[in-house]
Amino acid sequence: MVGDVGDDDELLVERVQTGVRMEKRLLKILKAFAEYHDMTLGDLLEGIVLHAFDGKTPFNAASLERIRELKRFYDFALDSRASHRLKEIKAHASRKPNAGT
Repeated sequence: MVGDVGDDDELLVERVQTGVRMEKRLLKILKAFAEYHDMTLGDLLEGIVLHAFDGKTPFNAASLERIRELKRFYDFALDSRASHRLKEIKAHASRKPNAGT
């Protein structure tokens, strides 16, 4: 049956490169957390999403404490209440110097 996977089974998957945009400090925290656990950012995100799809938290108490430390380090105060209220700052278009001036 699909979905019945034992803990020792090796799962072959096809991964794709993706370009996603997210809040700058949040990405820094995720990258630092992944590095701390000697894993790739992609592996970390896959684990977080798979846990979320199962309605489970991906983090134990020690991991949550590490995340709190990283949030303090990167001056990051957002939480889940902000998830649908984030608005991106418009990037300033680079100005080209006028020809002949």
